[in-house]
Amino acid sequence: MIVLLTDFGQSEYVGVMKGVIYNIYGGAKIVDLCHNVTAQNIIEASWVLKGNYKYFPKGAVFCCVVDPGVGTERKAIAVKTENYNFVAPNNGLLWETLREQKVLDIRQIPIPADAGRTFHGRDVFAKAAASIGQGRFEDIGPKMEEIEKLEFYLDGRAGIVVRIDGFGNVITNLAGQNKDQYTVLAGEKKWTMKFHPNYALAEEGEPFLIEGSNNTLEISLKNASADDKLHLMPGNRISIS
Repeated sequence: MIVLLTDFGQSEYVGVMKGVIYNIYGGAKIVDLCHNVTAQNIIEASWVLKGNYKYFPKGAVFCCVVDPGVGTERKAIAVKTENYNFVAPNNGLLWETLREQKVLDIRQIPIPADAGRTFHGRDVFAKAAASIGQGRFEDIGPKMEEIEKLEFYLDGRAGIVVRIDGFGNVITNLAGQNKDQYTVLAGEKKWTMKFHPNYALAEEGEPFLIEGSNNTLEISLKNASADDKLHLMPGNRISIS
């Protein structure tokens, strides 16, 4: 199974990556994890991957392309862990996910001279994912020892926004404290928000906190988008206490 994670949205870029994979490995099973990561937001891509990879069958290949450094000297990498395989730009996207696993092998993926300077998803990562899916991880490229680190900021009750989902929920990396009400600070903005165990109990038009599927606090708005009201972005610092 080859699992795609990109910031390409509903575009031809996703389709042509699949075409490249099938052209190399016709028997591949391709699954779309997510393509609506905020454009060029490595933190959000890292969160989506970290929270979801473990629900896939062992042996899956995660092809992750959120790549603001495409066309620069940044490296392309492939990583084999005890249960999964990953290909991605070496920009920190994989770091939080790999911290939870036993890494067995890291390889540098060569960039072909004719690769499009704006589309390594097609010309580098899709090809590497297809080869790994065929069982040829060791043929990908030379061994590496270290990869770029990108740790989610967390200091007590201060953390970051890690994702804005399609419903406009503002997802943080902060765990709850079993409180009925919290003070939320983001930059110069300050809110007092109630905590509700589900959406139905919330009041219309009032942002509130809820525990999301990854067991962290999310800011939501009943039947509406909290993002439209709060105007936060993945990577923004936030404290909830």
